[in-house]
Amino acid sequence: MPGKGHSKRTCELFASERFGRYMRSTKRGAVRIDRRAVRRDARFDGKWVVTSNDDSLTVEDLALGYKQLMRVEECWRTMKLGLRMRPVYHWLPHRIEAHVKLCVLALLLERIAEIRGDDTWRNLVAQLDTIKVVEYLRAGARIRQTSEVRGKVSEILRKLGVPNPPKLHRVEDAEHQAA
Repeated sequence: MPGKGHSKRTCELFASERFGRYMRSTKRGAVRIDRRAVRRDARFDGKWVVTSNDDSLTVEDLALGYKQLMRVEECWRTMKLGLRMRPVYHWLPHRIEAHVKLCVLALLLERIAEIRGDDTWRNLVAQLDTIKVVEYLRAGARIRQTSEVRGKVSEILRKLGVPNPPKLHRVEDAEHQAA
């Protein structure tokens, strides 16, 4: 433990669960890294422990399940980012269950799109984001139409079984719209 005269930061490091076990204090009070503790814990670098109460699962099943958990969490973060969602706090069991089911459904849809589209979700979204709906005025009419769907985007839609969006969405009298 650090002796008298150490800085507050040094004392915080010694008290830290993360770093404290790798520090030592010499007889003269100098702070040093405990190389023996570092070597001892280095044996576990790159290894992790996953346990389960299901004895029928193999080591490979557990590892795959853990990796899928990370994938689910990554997908949820990505989905929330795209939807610009804020944190949601549910207290009632039926709302928590509904929220989890919606998240699983969203992940399932994402995975189906990845499998059918032969690409990652991020790449599919980047390609599909090129489809735009534009609005412009022409000859006194306000027109909304879809940008031209080309090449790879058309191929992705075909693979996903989604029809191309309609070329024309709406045509309105511009004067009627302004009033």
